[in-house]
Amino acid sequence: MKFISKLSLSLLAISVSAASFADPITVYGKANISAQAADEGAGSFTEIKSNASRFGVKGDLKLDNDMEVLYTFEWQVDLADESGSDNIKARNQYVGLKGSFGTVLLGRNDTVLKQSQGKIDQFSDYEADIKGLWKGENRMGDSVTYISPTANGFSLGLTYVAEDDVAGDDSQSISLTYGDKALKKDKWFASVAADFDMKGYDSQRFSVQGKFDQLTLGAILHRQESVETGSSKNGVMMSAAYTIGKLVLKGQYQTLEDDNSATIGADYKLGKSTKAFIWYTDRGLDKSEDKSWLALGLEHKF
Repeated sequence: MKFISKLSLSLLAISVSAASFADPITVYGKANISAQAADEGAGSFTEIKSNASRFGVKGDLKLDNDMEVLYTFEWQVDLADESGSDNIKARNQYVGLKGSFGTVLLGRNDTVLKQSQGKIDQFSDYEADIKGLWKGENRMGDSVTYISPTANGFSLGLTYVAEDDVAGDDSQSISLTYGDKALKKDKWFASVAADFDMKGYDSQRFSVQGKFDQLTLGAILHRQESVETGSSKNGVMMSAAYTIGKLVLKGQYQTLEDDNSATIGADYKLGKSTKAFIWYTDRGLDKSEDKSWLALGLEHKF
């Protein structure tokens, strides 16, 4: 595995060097690491944890007929991993075309249902990430993603996942979004989305988020059903963030039937691309022991 990691890094370096002579590329990433005190039912312990730290390259190039080719190659890096173990794994990696017809991407990508949450999850990549309770947070290979042009603020998204197996079944994801996920161009963002037989589940979501001066509020209604058993569960998530200068106070509450997760936290901006953060998550589970985490950490983006 060490050899594969070194080979991946070597290929990346060669690709970056070659591409730099052909078309503009962007190298980007973030390092997010925290010191955590955890109680996961079986006992308490402390750890240093890398929270989906990543690096990648992306770019686009103008083609004929007013089209663009675009690509992204992204990897996750575990900054707290033990020396000698494989600490690199693939994230979104795709190539596609963009034009008046919209955008088509082929490769490994988040489904449009996963993307439909926008920035509502205030604790994404931490223990309180909504994937801790809900199905539907899928990144799929063998996939084709289509994003339509925006019309009156609305955009349609489709994900098709090929079966890649004689005994497998194709999967689909669909979304309709309105507004700007980052809440920079619009003060509102909303979406409806559904998965069909995605990793054994059908899922539906309705999401909405609004910005009111320093206050940002968001909510998601969620339903998931096992394709095999037909059993279904419902959940809701509410989030809030309030900005005071360089400080952002955050809170979030999520349910799935009798399971729930409550989180409070704060980010403090140390610079344009760097922040310190603290958060506490308490998760109450109906059929297993409750869990809790307290974290203090640092994030730097580049």
